[in-house]
Amino acid sequence: MVRIALFSVFLAALIASAQDPASPRAQAKDPSAVESKGMPPRGAPSEYQAQAQVGPVTIGAEFMGHSVPAPEATYASDDYVTVEIGFFGPGAPKITLDNFSLRINGSKKPTPCQPYEFVMKSLTDPEWEPPKAAEKSKTGINTGGSAPDNSAPAPVHMPFELRRPMEQRVQRAALLEGERPLPQAGLIFFEYRGKRKNIRSLELIYSGPLGNAILALKP
Repeated sequence: MVRIALFSVFLAALIASAQDPASPRAQAKDPSAVESKGMPPRGAPSEYQAQAQVGPVTIGAEFMGHSVPAPEATYASDDYVTVEIGFFGPGAPKITLDNFSLRINGSKKPTPCQPYEFVMKSLTDPEWEPPKAAEKSKTGINTGGSAPDNSAPAPVHMPFELRRPMEQRVQRAALLEGERPLPQAGLIFFEYRGKRKNIRSLELIYSGPLGNAILALKP
């Protein structure tokens, strides 16, 4: 009886742990439970393509085009462009995505920064190749005399078990918002469906609690 009672207590604790979203066991089972960390900052602002001083803080930024360089791999998005950004200096200034916009080709209306979640739908892995579909018969032979099927093949999507880790890596590389001690770095995203070669000028605009700054980036 004592063993049965102890086993019942252990089983109840195990179930409670699995149901608790904060427990490591529950997080391991939940693929969406990923902690955002941001990217490791580079050694200095000078290691970025452009720099700007806002108050006591130096911002470094580099345009990555349609590439999405997570630390573990580099992905791509046809609908968004990426800027890698780093903050260097004292204190823990408040950082929000609303502080950033991107002026492309001198546009009077800069493109606002978007959350990383918006990028996921168009995110691709250039190294992943979809399996080749079986070639369809070009004649009516062995088709019961019916006409050949000339319809376009259905698009092949990346399997969930491959796509989910890709999305998690990009989530971890995205710039963290909030008040955090510097240095901090990460990726920020802007909607742009055009080709990189069509970009003639590029300016990253910062307007936030630290002040205002414009960083001229290289397309």
